[in-house]
Amino acid sequence: MDLGFSKALRVTPLVSHPVKCVPAADPWAWTKRALSINANEPMTNLTPSAARRPIGQTDLMVTELGFGGAPLGNLYCEVSDGDANTAVEAAWDIGMRYFDTAPLYGFGMSERRIGDMIRKRAREDYVLSTKVGRLLRRFPGHKGSVGRHGYCSSMPFDLQYDYSYDGVMRSYEDSLQRLGLASIDILLVHDIGELTHGQDNDDHFAHLTQSGYKALEELRSSGAIKAIGLGVNEWHVCEAAMEIGRWDCFLLAGRYTLLEQGGMATFMPKCRAHGASLILGAVYNSGILATGARTGGTLRYNYAPARNNIVERVLAIEAVCEAHSVTLAAAALQFPLANPLVSSVIPGLNCESQARQTCDLFRENIPAAFWFDLKSSGLLAAEAPTP
Repeated sequence: MDLGFSKALRVTPLVSHPVKCVPAADPWAWTKRALSINANEPMTNLTPSAARRPIGQTDLMVTELGFGGAPLGNLYCEVSDGDANTAVEAAWDIGMRYFDTAPLYGFGMSERRIGDMIRKRAREDYVLSTKVGRLLRRFPGHKGSVGRHGYCSSMPFDLQYDYSYDGVMRSYEDSLQRLGLASIDILLVHDIGELTHGQDNDDHFAHLTQSGYKALEELRSSGAIKAIGLGVNEWHVCEAAMEIGRWDCFLLAGRYTLLEQGGMATFMPKCRAHGASLILGAVYNSGILATGARTGGTLRYNYAPARNNIVERVLAIEAVCEAHSVTLAAAALQFPLANPLVSSVIPGLNCESQARQTCDLFRENIPAAFWFDLKSSGLLAAEAPTP
């Protein structure tokens, strides 16, 4: 899952389980904890460390800006150890305390790098998430940093999908060792769904339903982890997952952005009733909302060259940005956080300058008239919350 920031700004049969829902009398109650923090101060005046929101109905509080770890696995390009280290250090300096990674990201490289950098920090000072669903297997024939699955990694491993009980437990234990840490806060089921697996998804989802979920529930109920969820690029599979158990959050990449607000009618109300919050990756839709559509070169949207209708829509949004002296990337970063279901946005970062630029974008003042004009022009859903 590309978090849609790094490359663009280099100029990222069902089993029944009891479901705990928020009382219908006040379905927004659990989100009010987040919105009551610094409630009298504008969002853009807060540092990331000052503004935290809960993960679902858990006691976990994450910073509104989190660190997307895909670029530290050499997503699309090689990142030096020095740049990786300074990216994490800068993110910490500006207040980010939520870090997300996955075995997929560089075939273990991202987990190793993030673990090495945060291991020296007090464990209670940060929240860490990683993912299950892919096991790393020895790949002795691999040479150098040849790109595979989008990652230019020298790690000599290949991937094997496994959403079963044993696969989840093995993935969890392997991640602890790569991270060099004794605990992980959030485990996310990675890339389950038809978008990744096509017709094979029925089998993978059956493995998750019949045994994989049991492993996650055991880890959560024992206190080994504090929250469980999905980390995916499609919201339909999240709706299906709500039928098999209780989830605390969904990490959704690219599906709630300035360009896309699909799922507001059905998916988000179901999340609210379920008590699950959202973590959002790829808020720049793989790059085009960071660079804009006026730049040269290939414009990336959803991990592929952008179609003409997407380019035209971005150009229209840019025109509104220009009229209000708003940076397109700042609007893309701030927009999702206006939704009270959103716990954090996690742009992928690969160097110190990107981390500091992200903080500047987060704090940029955006006038209310900008959001009004987007909606009146039909470029933003009328019902979408705005900052």
